[in-house]
Amino acid sequence: MSSKGQTPDGARPRALRQQSTPEEAELIPQEDYRFPYHKLKRTLVDESKTPLVLVACGSFSPVTYLHLRMFEMASDFVRFNTDFEVCGGYLSPVRKVNSHDGYKKVGLAAGYHRVNMCAAAIEQSSWLMVDPFETSVRNSKGEPQYVPTARVLAHVDHEINDVLGGVSGKRARICLLAGSDLIQTMSTPNLWSSADLDIILGHYGCFIIERSGTDIEEALAALRQYEDNIWLISQVIQNDISSTKVRLFLKKELSVRYLIPDPVVAYIEEHGLFQEGSQENSKGETAAGNSRNSSNAQPSKG
Repeated sequence: MSSKGQTPDGARPRALRQQSTPEEAELIPQEDYRFPYHKLKRTLVDESKTPLVLVACGSFSPVTYLHLRMFEMASDFVRFNTDFEVCGGYLSPVRKVNSHDGYKKVGLAAGYHRVNMCAAAIEQSSWLMVDPFETSVRNSKGEPQYVPTARVLAHVDHEINDVLGGVSGKRARICLLAGSDLIQTMSTPNLWSSADLDIILGHYGCFIIERSGTDIEEALAALRQYEDNIWLISQVIQNDISSTKVRLFLKKELSVRYLIPDPVVAYIEEHGLFQEGSQENSKGETAAGNSRNSSNAQPSKG
């Protein structure tokens, strides 16, 4: 397949609306949204491999070195243990919503701040990109809209395989990249809809980074029907840095240097983020909600 719709700066104007069922809200990106593909490898090095694109959905409030290391650990695992070839990776910051909506997380900075911090963190990476899709979409009424993980993966799949024509004429495999704490929530009854799990784990698949303090074996046992589409990656060097811990340090006016990338530290200082009473932490986003146990319901990402 040939690539279609490219522009010189490596981004394609978003003209197509995300398809939706009657039960799902229509997702309409803002006019200035562009799907990033400037770092996407378009040609396989080994033509016998299947192209793979990793997508991490999360709050990234702020993005930490562990978030970035997850991609590198997954890339190493893929290279030595699978028939895939990694062709790109995406960080997809979740949309912030009101307290009555489907995604609630304390300490979540406005979407544009989190997109900017992620962009600063991966600027020197040769293969990681930030997709602002989740923070840019609106529903048919023009209201900001929360995007379930299943629809994020479908969005990336559509952009890379249907619009750009895949990689080396092959459809790229799109997979979620997540920590083992997320897979634990997927094994919790009635927390994720079965329809979403069928899409995320059944159709796409997931690379899981083990994290200390999580009983991954019990979680995987509950998801045995998807075991062929779940790859478990052990952390050789344990890293328990979390956005929550970084925010706590910042509120206590402690240094977070060398816990998160320097450009992210500079951005936080410039905008006064995550400080006690900071107005920047709560500005800029609202969204229409999703109720639990619906096809859109799911717990906090990242």
